[in-house]
Amino acid sequence: MSSTVPARAESVFTYGAPALKFGPGASDEIGFDLSQHGVRRVLVITDAGVAATGAPHRIAERMTAFGIEAQVFDGAHVEPTDVSLREAVDHARASGPWDAFVAVGGGSSIDTAKAVNLLSTNPGTLMDYINAPVGRALAPENPLKPLVAVPTTTGTGSESTTICVLDVLELKVKTGISHARLRPTLAVIDPDLTFTLPAGVTAASGMDILCHALESYTARPYDTYPRKHPEQRVPYCGANPISDAWSERALHLLARSFRTAVRDGDDPEARSEMALAATFAGLGFGNAGVHIPHANAYPIAGRVKDFHPTGYPAHEPMVPHGMAVSLTAPEAFRFTFRAQPERHLRAAELLAPEMERPADAAEYLPTAIQRLMRDIGMPDGIGGVGYDKGDIPALVDGAMKQQRLLATAPREVTEDDLAGIFDRSLSLW
Repeated sequence: MSSTVPARAESVFTYGAPALKFGPGASDEIGFDLSQHGVRRVLVITDAGVAATGAPHRIAERMTAFGIEAQVFDGAHVEPTDVSLREAVDHARASGPWDAFVAVGGGSSIDTAKAVNLLSTNPGTLMDYINAPVGRALAPENPLKPLVAVPTTTGTGSESTTICVLDVLELKVKTGISHARLRPTLAVIDPDLTFTLPAGVTAASGMDILCHALESYTARPYDTYPRKHPEQRVPYCGANPISDAWSERALHLLARSFRTAVRDGDDPEARSEMALAATFAGLGFGNAGVHIPHANAYPIAGRVKDFHPTGYPAHEPMVPHGMAVSLTAPEAFRFTFRAQPERHLRAAELLAPEMERPADAAEYLPTAIQRLMRDIGMPDGIGGVGYDKGDIPALVDGAMKQQRLLATAPREVTEDDLAGIFDRSLSLW
């Protein structure tokens, strides 16, 4: 650990999580779950692609047996923007009031529901709540309504976290809103809802699981920070014994099922284990935090040029979040290795138990990640999604804006460090 341990070091870590319901058919019980909160009007938030599967309407219809009126809003944008979130908030305000919200879809739908919940219960605008320095980072004044998160992808972990991620289009930056009140009330993980995922989406969202687990496992330990006052505590407190356990289990499941789930999306065991891995990783990083790969991913996604990933809507360019996170991960973990060698080696053993340890121990984890990326069809570095050397200064600038994430890195990260990571990530193999 290269960070200097302060004279009065932190001795307390925190852990938060939603109530959790896991298993095939779990989404059939949401009406009952909400009836226990006295809910009568529910807005179901999803995107057009997930709506086309019929799952959101089916969930809404089953609530009527419990005296609940449920309406479906299918306008969530894949990779939310400030514009799409405002449109969703305007719809909720105009059609409300609502007693609760149910998000059905990937992280995009869940994050949209978080923003809708926040801004339909509290005054102000998106920019009031977006993290500094992009926004004002205000805390909500009022309690939020119950939010049930029903992921249909296996990766984002948004069902467990306090974070809402979005693109601010005018600034070409990806950022977020972070507050404990954004955490869903209940996470309902039904593996049956993931069978319709295309292979490309399974691969990209699975890389998000992987980086959640790896980044939280190698995050700066909670007890190397200065001691905080109670009111200063934030959801990301650093690596700790509880988050470590979730991350290790997620890596074990990924090693066993990730490639199979991409290759054969109808394999029920692989789908179930990926859903469980996503849940475990979300419960880990939602408390420990993530660092360099996620900080880099924000500008990679936010400054996309003309890349169109397989399995995603074709009408606009995008770099899906999980894909963006993966593209600098090998180089990021080469950079962080000397801060925590034993952690990086243990992570590599869990992820690639069949792989022989290379002579240079620092290459173990990056090589394991690169092999996996090639096997599941990830692009060859940031060059594979359209970036070149001339883009690096702008990418570095965007990543440096993510100080909330970079503060969790096990080593101090400078602009030069990030420039080197981006440069070496132009091509990975």
